[in-house]
Amino acid sequence: MIDIHSHILNNVDDGSNSLDSTLEILTKAEKAGFSDIILTPHYIENYYENTRQLIHEKIKTLKQVLYKEEIVITLHQGNEIFLTENTPRLVEDLQVSTLANGRYVLFEIPFTSKILNLEEIIYNLIDLGCIPVLAHPERYAFIQENPENIIPLIKMGVLVQSNYGSFIGSYGKAAKSTAEILLENKLIHFLGTDTHRQGYIYDNIDQILKRLENISGDEKYINELTTINPKKVLDDIDIYVECPNGLRAKKKVFFFF
Repeated sequence: MIDIHSHILNNVDDGSNSLDSTLEILTKAEKAGFSDIILTPHYIENYYENTRQLIHEKIKTLKQVLYKEEIVITLHQGNEIFLTENTPRLVEDLQVSTLANGRYVLFEIPFTSKILNLEEIIYNLIDLGCIPVLAHPERYAFIQENPENIIPLIKMGVLVQSNYGSFIGSYGKAAKSTAEILLENKLIHFLGTDTHRQGYIYDNIDQILKRLENISGDEKYINELTTINPKKVLDDIDIYVECPNGLRAKKKVFFFF
């Protein structure tokens, strides 16, 4: 398996806070069956400005430690970018990292409100030759309120990465139910751990994989999410997806107070 979303790199954001923690997490990841991990520390303007050069140097040092500790996982560079109108410029100027330094760009948006010019920013990224990847859509209120809201974004060219933990309730009932709907309708293209701390997700991968197979009933599709599509990201190969005009599965209704 290949993890395209993680906060394992130590002392750069709200993820791992020490080298020892990072090594423990990576040991668990190797045991869980991950061969490659893209390290995607947050890039949030004026808060976590983890630039391409900074991440490159940090990963270079970490790789040397992994070799000494005999932890057999290949590390790749990336960022989880908080999307703003400046994001296309930051990508073009090589200030932020794309996934594995290819065309795929992992981004997140506010959890409680949709960016008014979201589509415009996405089109600007696509015009640069990027392939936008939306992180954990099941956690956003406008997707929870109506999961069909993801469909226009996919039709624009956005690919979707959901979190493994969403399927066992790590982010609450609404995120869990929304992730299940997206999975049932094959509106997810990658899975990532979004790991921030020791253990937990990597410790529960077997349970999560069984849950995914029970929901989807399509072993080939789950393999695409965990291994095949993430490998295409590493190799910078295009991923072609079919997108329905509506949901096949019954919608669930959520109430927010």
